[in-house]
Amino acid sequence: MRLEEQGDDHVVWCLPKDMDLEGVEFKAIASGSHRVTTDFIYFRKGCYFGLACFANMAVESTVERGARMKSVGILSPSYTLLYRYMSFLEHQVRLQLQSPGHYSPLEAFYEDKRALLPPSGDGVVTACPANAWGAAINHSMHPEMKITHPAGCMSQFIRFFGEQIMVLWKLALLRRRILIFSPPPVGVVCYRVYCCCCLANISIPGVGVAVPEFRPFFYVNVADISALENELSYVACTTEKIFEEKKDLYDVYVDNQNVKTYREGLKPLLRLSTADREKYRKLTEQRQMLLYSQEENGDCVSSEEDLFILFFLEQNNRIFQTLSEVAGSPDPTLTQESVRAMGLDPHGDRLFLLHLLEIYGYDTLLVSEQLCCS
Repeated sequence: MRLEEQGDDHVVWCLPKDMDLEGVEFKAIASGSHRVTTDFIYFRKGCYFGLACFANMAVESTVERGARMKSVGILSPSYTLLYRYMSFLEHQVRLQLQSPGHYSPLEAFYEDKRALLPPSGDGVVTACPANAWGAAINHSMHPEMKITHPAGCMSQFIRFFGEQIMVLWKLALLRRRILIFSPPPVGVVCYRVYCCCCLANISIPGVGVAVPEFRPFFYVNVADISALENELSYVACTTEKIFEEKKDLYDVYVDNQNVKTYREGLKPLLRLSTADREKYRKLTEQRQMLLYSQEENGDCVSSEEDLFILFFLEQNNRIFQTLSEVAGSPDPTLTQESVRAMGLDPHGDRLFLLHLLEIYGYDTLLVSEQLCCS
């Protein structure tokens, strides 16, 4: 599938040929991409996730206005292993820039992957315009909890946001609508969307089944506004500044490291509590110990990504395990001791806790008067 950003954007090649790809050309090339030479973009198209690699090459052509821009991408029901195809897509987009219309490698890719497609025939490999697209629907993806990821994306996330990741963690756990703005390139920002999703993992059976799913939309543009209007919970990124004005579409707006909200009830959650700083200190300490172990002992098994995901998973499980125990006790009252047992600050995290009780259905729990004064 090939996309031409200048002029008439359109999908010029895809497999299978009857796939509905309306509007995908505006997702596979982010707004503002003409300012960068290469980029990659994660996005959603209906019930599928996509990964497209973009490249921009100067050409001596008045028809192409001095630049040829293309993108090659794939679609899948899951985003967990899409990055494994990134090097293939990067190579193919360079090939499409140099030899437009040469689709045999994409056709071979499709033939190789079609055994993984569902028998209904609605699988897809595509070549998109300023894009050549190979889209394969891969049903051998891992479950979300066993997600694999590009090396380094979690550590970059921690370094970029610092202590602010504790604010993002709370907002993700509360299933708020989070929109991240950044100018191109957008690839690294798509990784921030993925990392935000990892903050909200819970593995205790039955917990969270009644709350809205925290859905990654990855890259969105103005064409996604109607879809976002109906979403109760999501995290997405955009290169279009106009989204900041559409305050009804999001609860939290992240501009670089600046996390802000226009919702009065959420503003106190943007302040770090004592427990937040302590958790961040522990996370930083564990990272340093891991890096030391890797350097001294050649430990290649453990990774910063695994440490990051496990750290927040254990924190979330600790909260909900404590809530379940208190709810099942003869005196279902949250006290300062039980809140500390969750790893929270009885005063600084009181509002967060009240939101949590409401969203996750622990409304039968009583809150001790000790927690009423901050």
